[in-house]
Amino acid sequence: MARVAARLSTDGKQSTHPVDEVLPLPKLALYGFQHVLAFYAGAVIVPIIVGSALKLSPEQLVYLINADLFTCGIASIIQAWGIGRIGARLPLIQGVTFTAVSPMIAIGLGAGGGTAALLVIYGAVITAGIATFAFAWLPAKAFRTVMRLFPPVVTGTVITVLGIVLIPVGLNDAAGGLGSPDFGEPKNFAYAGGTMLFILILMKLGKPFLSSIAILLGLVVGTGVAFLLGDAKFGDVGNSDWIGVTTPFHFGVPKFEWFPIVLMLIVMLITMVETTGDTYAVGDIVGKEVDSETVARALRADGAATALGGVLNSFPYVAFAENVGLVRMTKVKSRFVVVAAGVFMIVLGLLPKAAAIVAAVPHGVLGGAATVMFAMVALAGIQTLGKVDLKEEKNALIVGVSLAFALLPATVPVFFTKHMDADLSSLLNSGVTLGATAAIVLNLIFNGLAADNAHDAPETGAQALAEAEVGTAPGSGATAPEVPAAVPAQAASPAASAEKADDADPTPSPSAP
Repeated sequence: MARVAARLSTDGKQSTHPVDEVLPLPKLALYGFQHVLAFYAGAVIVPIIVGSALKLSPEQLVYLINADLFTCGIASIIQAWGIGRIGARLPLIQGVTFTAVSPMIAIGLGAGGGTAALLVIYGAVITAGIATFAFAWLPAKAFRTVMRLFPPVVTGTVITVLGIVLIPVGLNDAAGGLGSPDFGEPKNFAYAGGTMLFILILMKLGKPFLSSIAILLGLVVGTGVAFLLGDAKFGDVGNSDWIGVTTPFHFGVPKFEWFPIVLMLIVMLITMVETTGDTYAVGDIVGKEVDSETVARALRADGAATALGGVLNSFPYVAFAENVGLVRMTKVKSRFVVVAAGVFMIVLGLLPKAAAIVAAVPHGVLGGAATVMFAMVALAGIQTLGKVDLKEEKNALIVGVSLAFALLPATVPVFFTKHMDADLSSLLNSGVTLGATAAIVLNLIFNGLAADNAHDAPETGAQALAEAEVGTAPGSGATAPEVPAAVPAQAASPAASAEKADDADPTPSPSAP
Protein backbone atom coordinates (compact mmCIF):
# COMPACT_ATOMS: atom_id res chain seq x y z
CA MET A 1 0.00 0.00 0.00
CA ALA A 2 1.26 3.45 -0.79
CA ARG A 3 2.97 5.86 1.55
CA VAL A 4 1.38 9.26 1.58
CA ALA A 5 2.20 12.87 2.29
CA ALA A 6 -0.47 13.29 4.96
CA ARG A 7 -1.22 11.13 8.00
CA LEU A 8 -4.34 10.47 9.97
CA SER A 9 -4.45 11.62 13.57
CA THR A 10 -6.19 9.63 16.28
CA ASP A 11 -9.47 11.51 15.74
CA GLY A 12 -9.47 10.71 12.03
CA LYS A 13 -8.47 14.21 10.86
CA GLN A 14 -5.60 14.84 8.51
CA SER A 15 -2.43 16.00 10.30
CA THR A 16 0.87 17.48 9.13
CA HIS A 17 3.42 14.95 7.99
CA PRO A 18 6.69 15.15 9.99
CA VAL A 19 8.51 16.14 6.81
CA ASP A 20 6.38 19.29 6.56
CA GLU A 21 6.51 20.18 10.25
CA VAL A 22 8.19 23.48 11.14
CA LEU A 23 10.12 22.84 14.36
CA PRO A 24 10.77 25.53 17.00
CA LEU A 25 13.56 27.92 16.02
CA PRO A 26 16.15 26.59 18.54
CA LYS A 27 15.67 23.03 17.23
CA LEU A 28 15.80 24.20 13.62
CA ALA A 29 19.09 25.97 14.32
CA LEU A 30 20.63 23.04 16.24
CA TYR A 31 19.59 20.31 13.81
CA GLY A 32 20.39 22.51 10.82
CA PHE A 33 23.91 23.21 12.08
CA GLN A 34 24.41 19.48 12.64
CA HIS A 35 23.63 18.92 8.96
CA VAL A 36 26.25 21.55 8.09
CA LEU A 37 28.84 19.77 10.24
CA ALA A 38 28.11 16.42 8.58
CA PHE A 39 28.21 18.03 5.15
CA TYR A 40 31.03 20.57 5.47
CA ALA A 41 34.07 18.42 4.79
CA GLY A 42 32.47 16.85 1.72
CA ALA A 43 31.39 20.26 0.47
CA VAL A 44 34.74 22.00 0.64
CA ILE A 45 36.95 19.11 -0.43
CA VAL A 46 35.87 19.31 -4.09
CA PRO A 47 36.89 22.95 -4.71
CA ILE A 48 40.11 22.30 -2.77
CA ILE A 49 41.04 19.28 -4.90
CA VAL A 50 40.04 20.88 -8.19
CA GLY A 51 41.60 24.24 -7.35
CA SER A 52 44.86 22.61 -6.24
CA ALA A 53 45.03 20.50 -9.41
CA LEU A 54 44.55 23.61 -11.56
CA LYS A 55 47.30 25.47 -9.64
CA LEU A 56 45.04 28.28 -8.44
CA SER A 57 46.41 30.86 -6.02
CA PRO A 58 45.39 30.76 -2.33
CA GLU A 59 43.13 33.78 -2.87
CA GLN A 60 41.40 32.09 -5.81
CA LEU A 61 41.01 28.89 -3.81
CA VAL A 62 39.37 30.81 -0.96
CA TYR A 63 36.96 32.36 -3.43
CA LEU A 64 36.07 28.91 -4.84
CA ILE A 65 35.28 27.58 -1.35
CA ASN A 66 33.08 30.59 -0.55
CA ALA A 67 31.26 30.32 -3.88
CA ASP A 68 30.69 26.61 -3.29
CA LEU A 69 29.22 27.06 0.20
CA PHE A 70 27.07 30.00 -0.89
CA THR A 71 25.62 28.07 -3.83
CA CYS A 72 25.21 24.90 -1.71
CA GLY A 73 22.99 26.87 0.63
CA ILE A 74 20.80 28.18 -2.18
CA ALA A 75 20.60 24.75 -3.82
CA SER A 76 19.62 23.02 -0.56
CA ILE A 77 16.86 25.54 0.09
CA ILE A 78 15.51 25.04 -3.44
CA GLN A 79 15.52 21.24 -2.96
CA ALA A 80 13.97 21.18 0.53
CA TRP A 81 11.63 24.18 0.42
CA GLY A 82 10.61 23.77 -3.20
CA ILE A 83 9.69 26.36 -5.80
CA GLY A 84 6.63 25.35 -7.79
CA ARG A 85 7.46 22.00 -9.41
CA ILE A 86 11.16 22.33 -8.62
CA GLY A 87 12.56 20.62 -5.53
CA ALA A 88 11.63 17.30 -3.89
CA ARG A 89 10.43 18.98 -0.66
CA LEU A 90 12.32 16.34 1.33
CA PRO A 91 15.23 16.74 3.79
CA LEU A 92 17.91 16.52 1.08
CA ILE A 93 21.13 18.54 1.29
CA GLN A 94 22.68 19.53 -2.04
CA GLY A 95 26.45 19.44 -2.47
CA VAL A 96 29.07 19.40 -5.21
CA THR A 97 29.24 15.92 -6.69
CA PHE A 98 32.44 13.88 -6.41
CA THR A 99 31.57 12.37 -9.80
CA ALA A 100 32.66 15.60 -11.47
CA VAL A 101 36.08 15.86 -9.79
CA SER A 102 38.12 13.73 -12.19
CA PRO A 103 36.37 14.99 -15.37
CA MET A 104 36.71 18.63 -14.26
CA ILE A 105 40.40 18.17 -13.56
CA ALA A 106 40.80 16.54 -16.99
CA ILE A 107 38.94 19.43 -18.65
CA GLY A 108 40.92 22.01 -16.69
CA LEU A 109 44.34 20.51 -17.39
CA GLY A 110 43.40 20.15 -21.04
CA ALA A 111 42.64 23.86 -21.06
CA GLY A 112 46.01 24.70 -19.54
CA GLY A 113 45.06 25.11 -15.88
CA GLY A 114 44.52 28.34 -13.97
CA THR A 115 41.46 30.57 -14.29
CA ALA A 116 41.34 29.97 -18.06
CA ALA A 117 40.54 26.35 -17.25
CA LEU A 118 37.74 27.41 -14.90
CA LEU A 119 36.04 29.29 -17.74
CA VAL A 120 35.90 26.13 -19.88
CA ILE A 121 34.63 24.12 -16.90
CA TYR A 122 31.91 26.65 -16.12
CA GLY A 123 30.70 26.69 -19.71
CA ALA A 124 30.27 22.91 -19.57
CA VAL A 125 28.64 23.06 -16.11
CA ILE A 126 26.06 25.66 -17.16
CA THR A 127 25.14 23.71 -20.30
CA ALA A 128 24.87 20.41 -18.43
CA GLY A 129 22.72 22.01 -15.73
CA ILE A 130 20.29 23.42 -18.28
CA ALA A 131 20.15 20.04 -20.05
CA THR A 132 19.41 18.23 -16.76
CA PHE A 133 16.69 20.72 -15.91
CA ALA A 134 15.10 20.24 -19.34
CA PHE A 135 15.38 16.44 -19.13
CA ALA A 136 13.44 16.38 -15.86
CA TRP A 137 10.46 17.98 -17.65
CA LEU A 138 10.18 15.15 -20.16
CA PRO A 139 6.86 13.24 -20.28
CA ALA A 140 6.73 10.41 -17.71
CA LYS A 141 7.09 7.65 -20.31
CA ALA A 142 10.20 9.19 -21.88
CA PHE A 143 11.64 9.88 -18.43
CA ARG A 144 11.19 6.25 -17.37
CA THR A 145 12.72 5.01 -20.62
CA VAL A 146 15.94 6.93 -20.02
CA MET A 147 16.14 5.82 -16.38
CA ARG A 148 15.88 2.19 -17.53
CA LEU A 149 19.47 2.59 -18.77
CA PHE A 150 20.61 2.49 -15.13
CA PRO A 151 19.80 -0.81 -13.39
CA PRO A 152 21.83 -1.73 -10.26
CA VAL A 153 24.58 -3.46 -12.28
CA VAL A 154 25.25 -0.12 -14.00
CA THR A 155 24.85 2.18 -10.98
CA GLY A 156 26.91 -0.11 -8.76
CA THR A 157 29.70 -0.29 -11.33
CA VAL A 158 29.70 3.48 -11.85
CA ILE A 159 29.90 4.27 -8.14
CA THR A 160 32.66 1.66 -7.64
CA VAL A 161 34.60 3.16 -10.56
CA LEU A 162 34.13 6.63 -9.10
CA GLY A 163 35.67 5.60 -5.79
CA ILE A 164 38.54 3.68 -7.39
CA VAL A 165 39.41 6.57 -9.71
CA LEU A 166 39.29 9.14 -6.90
CA ILE A 167 41.42 7.16 -4.42
CA PRO A 168 44.67 8.05 -6.29
CA VAL A 169 43.65 11.73 -6.05
CA GLY A 170 43.51 11.35 -2.26
CA LEU A 171 46.80 9.45 -2.20
CA ASN A 172 48.54 12.17 -4.22
CA ASP A 173 47.42 14.70 -1.62
CA ALA A 174 48.59 12.32 1.12
CA ALA A 175 52.03 12.46 -0.49
CA GLY A 176 52.05 16.25 -0.28
CA GLY A 177 50.25 17.30 -3.44
CA LEU A 178 51.34 16.34 -6.95
CA GLY A 179 54.02 18.76 -8.14
CA SER A 180 54.84 20.19 -4.71
CA PRO A 181 58.53 20.42 -3.67
CA ASP A 182 58.05 17.98 -0.77
CA PHE A 183 55.97 15.45 -2.73
CA GLY A 184 56.49 11.95 -1.36
CA GLU A 185 58.27 12.98 1.85
CA PRO A 186 57.57 10.76 4.88
CA LYS A 187 56.16 13.60 6.97
CA ASN A 188 53.28 14.04 4.51
CA PHE A 189 52.38 10.38 4.82
CA ALA A 190 52.68 10.72 8.60
CA TYR A 191 50.08 13.49 8.60
CA ALA A 192 47.87 11.50 6.26
CA GLY A 193 48.20 8.31 8.28
CA GLY A 194 47.59 10.12 11.57
CA THR A 195 44.49 11.85 10.21
CA MET A 196 43.17 8.58 8.79
CA LEU A 197 43.80 6.74 12.07
CA PHE A 198 41.98 9.43 14.06
CA ILE A 199 38.97 9.23 11.73
CA LEU A 200 38.88 5.44 11.97
CA ILE A 201 39.03 5.59 15.79
CA LEU A 202 36.05 7.96 15.83
CA MET A 203 34.15 5.62 13.51
CA LYS A 204 35.08 2.66 15.71
CA LEU A 205 33.59 4.35 18.76
CA GLY A 206 30.24 4.03 17.02
CA LYS A 207 28.71 7.24 18.39
CA PRO A 208 26.29 8.45 15.68
CA PHE A 209 27.09 12.14 16.01
CA LEU A 210 30.87 11.59 16.20
CA SER A 211 30.67 9.31 13.17
CA SER A 212 28.78 11.94 11.21
CA ILE A 213 31.51 14.56 11.77
CA ALA A 214 34.53 12.22 11.89
CA ILE A 215 35.96 13.62 8.62
CA LEU A 216 35.59 17.20 9.82
CA LEU A 217 37.18 16.44 13.20
CA GLY A 218 39.99 14.58 11.44
CA LEU A 219 40.75 17.65 9.34
CA VAL A 220 40.64 19.92 12.40
CA VAL A 221 42.88 17.75 14.60
CA GLY A 222 45.31 16.94 11.76
CA THR A 223 45.65 20.62 10.86
CA GLY A 224 46.12 21.51 14.54
CA VAL A 225 48.99 19.04 14.87
CA ALA A 226 50.57 20.32 11.63
CA PHE A 227 50.29 23.89 12.93
CA LEU A 228 52.05 23.00 16.18
CA LEU A 229 54.84 21.38 14.15
CA GLY A 230 55.12 24.39 11.84
CA ASP A 231 53.66 22.77 8.73
CA ALA A 232 50.30 24.61 8.54
CA LYS A 233 50.43 28.27 7.54
CA PHE A 234 47.53 30.59 8.29
CA GLY A 235 49.04 33.79 6.99
CA ASP A 236 46.37 34.14 4.30
CA VAL A 237 43.65 34.14 6.97
CA GLY A 238 44.78 37.52 8.25
CA ASN A 239 44.90 38.88 4.71
CA SER A 240 41.36 37.72 3.89
CA ASP A 241 38.32 39.95 4.22
CA TRP A 242 35.69 39.34 6.87
CA ILE A 243 32.87 39.67 4.37
CA GLY A 244 32.94 38.69 0.71
CA VAL A 245 30.05 38.43 -1.73
CA THR A 246 30.07 35.85 -4.53
CA THR A 247 29.40 37.61 -7.83
CA PRO A 248 28.34 35.99 -11.14
CA PHE A 249 31.16 35.15 -13.58
CA HIS A 250 33.86 36.32 -11.17
CA PHE A 251 36.65 34.73 -13.22
CA GLY A 252 35.33 35.89 -16.60
CA VAL A 253 32.84 34.89 -19.28
CA PRO A 254 32.47 31.09 -19.54
CA LYS A 255 33.72 29.34 -22.66
CA PHE A 256 31.45 26.77 -24.29
CA GLU A 257 33.52 24.03 -25.92
CA TRP A 258 32.01 20.90 -27.41
CA PHE A 259 34.02 18.10 -25.82
CA PRO A 260 33.96 19.42 -22.24
CA ILE A 261 30.19 19.87 -22.58
CA VAL A 262 29.74 16.24 -23.69
CA LEU A 263 31.89 15.10 -20.77
CA MET A 264 29.85 17.11 -18.27
CA LEU A 265 26.60 15.77 -19.73
CA ILE A 266 27.86 12.26 -18.98
CA VAL A 267 28.68 13.39 -15.44
CA MET A 268 25.14 14.70 -15.00
CA LEU A 269 23.68 11.40 -16.20
CA ILE A 270 25.57 9.71 -13.38
CA THR A 271 24.51 12.32 -10.81
CA MET A 272 20.89 11.83 -11.84
CA VAL A 273 21.23 8.19 -10.81
CA GLU A 274 22.73 9.28 -7.46
CA THR A 275 19.97 11.80 -6.75
CA THR A 276 17.28 9.29 -7.74
CA GLY A 277 18.67 6.77 -5.28
CA ASP A 278 18.99 9.31 -2.48
CA THR A 279 15.44 10.58 -3.06
CA TYR A 280 13.99 7.09 -2.68
CA ALA A 281 16.24 6.39 0.30
CA VAL A 282 15.18 9.48 2.24
CA GLY A 283 11.54 8.88 1.27
CA ASP A 284 11.77 5.45 2.92
CA ILE A 285 13.44 6.89 6.00
CA VAL A 286 10.87 9.63 6.60
CA GLY A 287 7.91 7.51 5.49
CA LYS A 288 6.76 9.73 2.65
CA GLU A 289 5.69 8.61 -0.79
CA VAL A 290 8.24 9.08 -3.56
CA ASP A 291 6.85 8.77 -7.07
CA SER A 292 8.19 9.68 -10.49
CA GLU A 293 7.05 13.30 -10.09
CA THR A 294 9.00 13.61 -6.82
CA VAL A 295 12.11 12.27 -8.53
CA ALA A 296 11.58 14.64 -11.45
CA ARG A 297 11.27 17.60 -9.05
CA ALA A 298 14.50 16.52 -7.32
CA LEU A 299 16.32 16.33 -10.67
CA ARG A 300 14.98 19.75 -11.70
CA ALA A 301 16.52 21.13 -8.51
CA ASP A 302 19.79 19.41 -9.42
CA GLY A 303 19.74 20.96 -12.88
CA ALA A 304 18.82 24.44 -11.65
CA ALA A 305 21.50 24.31 -8.92
CA THR A 306 24.14 23.09 -11.38
CA ALA A 307 23.40 25.86 -13.88
CA LEU A 308 23.43 28.37 -11.01
CA GLY A 309 26.72 26.88 -9.84
CA GLY A 310 28.32 27.61 -13.22
CA VAL A 311 27.12 31.21 -12.99
CA LEU A 312 28.26 31.66 -9.36
CA ASN A 313 31.72 30.08 -9.86
CA SER A 314 30.89 26.67 -8.44
CA PHE A 315 30.36 23.14 -9.78
CA PRO A 316 27.67 20.47 -10.47
CA TYR A 317 25.30 19.59 -7.62
CA VAL A 318 23.76 16.38 -6.34
CA ALA A 319 21.81 15.19 -3.28
CA PHE A 320 24.37 14.28 -0.60
CA ALA A 321 24.18 10.71 0.71
CA GLU A 322 26.05 11.68 3.90
CA ASN A 323 23.10 13.76 5.05
CA VAL A 324 20.59 11.08 4.11
CA GLY A 325 22.45 8.93 6.63
CA LEU A 326 22.18 11.71 9.21
CA VAL A 327 18.40 11.87 8.77
CA ARG A 328 18.31 8.14 9.35
CA MET A 329 20.43 8.32 12.51
CA THR A 330 18.73 11.33 14.12
CA LYS A 331 15.19 10.56 12.90
CA VAL A 332 14.61 14.31 12.51
CA LYS A 333 12.38 14.30 9.44
CA SER A 334 11.50 17.96 8.94
CA ARG A 335 12.65 19.37 5.60
CA PHE A 336 12.81 22.81 7.20
CA VAL A 337 15.88 21.63 9.13
CA VAL A 338 17.62 21.44 5.74
CA VAL A 339 16.32 24.92 4.93
CA ALA A 340 17.97 26.13 8.16
CA ALA A 341 21.19 24.35 7.13
CA GLY A 342 21.00 26.16 3.80
CA VAL A 343 20.83 29.51 5.58
CA PHE A 344 23.92 28.59 7.63
CA MET A 345 25.79 27.66 4.45
CA ILE A 346 24.91 30.93 2.76
CA VAL A 347 26.27 32.82 5.79
CA LEU A 348 29.48 30.76 5.78
CA GLY A 349 29.79 31.46 2.06
CA LEU A 350 29.98 35.16 2.87
CA LEU A 351 32.95 34.75 5.24
CA PRO A 352 36.28 34.58 3.34
CA LYS A 353 38.23 34.16 6.58
CA ALA A 354 36.44 30.87 7.24
CA ALA A 355 37.29 29.69 3.74
CA ALA A 356 40.93 30.79 4.18
CA ILE A 357 41.21 28.56 7.25
CA VAL A 358 39.92 25.61 5.23
CA ALA A 359 42.31 26.40 2.37
CA ALA A 360 45.23 26.25 4.83
CA VAL A 361 44.68 22.54 5.56
CA PRO A 362 47.99 20.80 4.67
CA HIS A 363 47.92 18.43 1.70
CA GLY A 364 48.91 15.46 3.83
CA VAL A 365 46.03 15.99 6.25
CA LEU A 366 43.58 16.55 3.40
CA GLY A 367 44.84 13.43 1.64
CA GLY A 368 44.26 11.25 4.69
CA ALA A 369 40.65 12.40 5.02
CA ALA A 370 40.00 12.32 1.26
CA THR A 371 41.31 8.78 0.91
CA VAL A 372 38.87 7.55 3.56
CA MET A 373 35.98 9.34 1.88
CA PHE A 374 36.82 8.04 -1.59
CA ALA A 375 37.31 4.51 -0.30
CA MET A 376 33.82 4.66 1.23
CA VAL A 377 32.45 5.74 -2.15
CA ALA A 378 33.96 2.62 -3.72
CA LEU A 379 32.48 0.53 -0.91
CA ALA A 380 29.05 2.04 -1.60
CA GLY A 381 29.32 0.81 -5.17
CA ILE A 382 30.37 -2.65 -4.01
CA GLN A 383 27.34 -2.74 -1.70
CA THR A 384 25.10 -1.94 -4.63
CA LEU A 385 26.74 -4.67 -6.71
CA GLY A 386 26.03 -7.05 -3.83
CA LYS A 387 22.39 -6.93 -4.92
CA VAL A 388 23.33 -8.02 -8.43
CA ASP A 389 23.62 -11.68 -9.44
CA LEU A 390 27.32 -11.71 -10.29
CA LYS A 391 27.23 -15.48 -10.77
CA GLU A 392 25.52 -14.58 -14.01
CA GLU A 393 28.39 -14.34 -16.49
CA LYS A 394 26.87 -11.38 -18.35
CA ASN A 395 26.77 -9.23 -15.21
CA ALA A 396 30.28 -10.28 -14.22
CA LEU A 397 31.59 -9.26 -17.63
CA ILE A 398 29.88 -5.86 -17.41
CA VAL A 399 31.50 -5.10 -14.06
CA GLY A 400 34.94 -6.52 -14.87
CA VAL A 401 35.39 -4.97 -18.31
CA SER A 402 34.06 -1.59 -17.12
CA LEU A 403 36.62 -1.56 -14.29
CA ALA A 404 39.35 -2.34 -16.82
CA PHE A 405 38.28 0.60 -19.01
CA ALA A 406 38.21 2.87 -15.96
CA LEU A 407 41.84 2.06 -15.13
CA LEU A 408 43.12 2.78 -18.66
CA PRO A 409 43.77 6.56 -18.28
CA ALA A 410 45.76 6.08 -15.07
CA THR A 411 47.64 3.04 -16.36
CA VAL A 412 48.54 4.23 -19.87
CA PRO A 413 48.30 8.06 -19.74
CA VAL A 414 50.65 8.45 -22.71
CA PHE A 415 47.95 7.12 -25.03
CA PHE A 416 45.76 10.12 -24.20
CA THR A 417 48.44 12.79 -23.90
CA LYS A 418 50.61 12.01 -26.94
CA HIS A 419 48.48 10.04 -29.37
CA MET A 420 45.11 11.79 -29.17
CA ASP A 421 43.69 15.14 -30.14
CA ALA A 422 43.55 17.52 -27.16
CA ASP A 423 39.77 17.96 -27.30
CA LEU A 424 39.15 14.23 -27.60
CA SER A 425 41.63 13.60 -24.78
CA SER A 426 39.77 15.97 -22.46
CA LEU A 427 36.65 13.89 -23.10
CA LEU A 428 38.12 10.41 -22.81
CA ASN A 429 41.05 10.87 -20.41
CA SER A 430 38.84 10.09 -17.42
CA GLY A 431 38.35 6.75 -15.72
CA VAL A 432 34.84 7.78 -14.65
CA THR A 433 33.82 8.59 -18.21
CA LEU A 434 35.25 5.43 -19.74
CA GLY A 435 34.02 3.16 -16.94
CA ALA A 436 30.49 4.61 -16.90
CA THR A 437 30.18 4.54 -20.68
CA ALA A 438 31.42 0.94 -20.82
CA ALA A 439 28.94 -0.13 -18.12
CA ILE A 440 25.97 1.44 -19.92
CA VAL A 441 26.93 0.09 -23.36
CA LEU A 442 27.79 -3.41 -22.15
CA ASN A 443 24.58 -3.62 -20.14
CA LEU A 444 22.57 -2.71 -23.24
CA ILE A 445 24.43 -5.37 -25.25
CA PHE A 446 24.06 -8.16 -22.71
CA ASN A 447 20.85 -7.30 -20.85
CA GLY A 448 18.98 -4.71 -22.90
CA LEU A 449 16.81 -2.13 -21.15
CA ALA A 450 15.65 -2.90 -17.61
CA ALA A 451 11.99 -3.78 -17.18
CA ASP A 452 9.57 -0.87 -16.89
CA ASN A 453 7.47 -1.44 -13.78
CA ALA A 454 5.45 1.74 -14.09
CA HIS A 455 2.22 -0.22 -13.71
CA ASP A 456 3.28 -1.00 -10.13
CA ALA A 457 3.84 2.63 -9.21
CA PRO A 458 2.36 3.80 -5.91
CA GLU A 459 -1.19 5.05 -6.03
CA THR A 460 -1.87 8.74 -5.60
CA GLY A 461 -4.84 11.07 -5.13
CA ALA A 462 -7.82 10.78 -2.83
CA GLN A 463 -7.53 7.02 -2.39
CA ALA A 464 -3.92 7.32 -1.26
CA LEU A 465 -4.77 10.09 1.19
CA ALA A 466 -7.00 7.65 3.03
CA GLU A 467 -3.95 5.49 3.79
CA ALA A 468 -1.79 6.01 6.86
CA GLU A 469 1.98 6.45 6.91
CA VAL A 470 4.14 3.37 7.06
CA GLY A 471 6.70 3.66 9.85
CA THR A 472 7.86 2.30 13.12
CA ALA A 473 4.96 3.31 15.29
CA PRO A 474 4.83 2.83 19.04
CA GLY A 475 3.33 -0.52 19.81
CA SER A 476 3.13 -1.64 16.22
CA GLY A 477 4.85 -4.55 14.63
CA ALA A 478 5.29 -2.83 11.28
CA THR A 479 8.66 -1.39 10.38
CA ALA A 480 9.63 0.55 7.34
CA PRO A 481 12.34 -1.10 5.24
CA GLU A 482 15.77 0.33 5.82
CA VAL A 483 17.69 1.61 2.84
CA PRO A 484 21.42 1.86 3.53
CA ALA A 485 22.12 5.53 3.13
CA ALA A 486 25.77 4.86 2.43
CA VAL A 487 24.76 3.56 -1.00
CA PRO A 488 23.89 6.67 -3.02
CA ALA A 489 22.33 4.92 -6.00
CA GLN A 490 21.17 1.69 -4.45
CA ALA A 491 17.52 2.38 -5.06
CA ALA A 492 18.07 3.98 -8.40
CA SER A 493 16.95 1.15 -10.62
CA PRO A 494 13.60 1.60 -12.33
CA ALA A 495 12.43 -1.62 -10.78
CA ALA A 496 13.21 -0.32 -7.31
CA SER A 497 11.42 2.92 -8.06
CA ALA A 498 8.15 1.11 -8.34
CA GLU A 499 8.52 -1.09 -5.30
CA LYS A 500 8.15 1.36 -2.45
CA ALA A 501 4.86 0.18 -0.99
CA ASP A 502 4.56 -1.87 2.17
CA ASP A 503 1.79 -2.79 4.59
CA ALA A 504 0.20 0.29 6.09
CA ASP A 505 0.13 1.00 9.80
CA PRO A 506 -2.63 3.32 10.99
CA THR A 507 -0.85 4.35 14.19
CA PRO A 508 0.71 7.80 13.85
CA SER A 509 4.38 8.00 14.71
CA PRO A 510 6.06 10.83 16.60
CA SER A 511 6.77 13.79 14.39
CA ALA A 512 10.29 14.44 15.63
CA PRO A 513 12.56 13.71 18.55
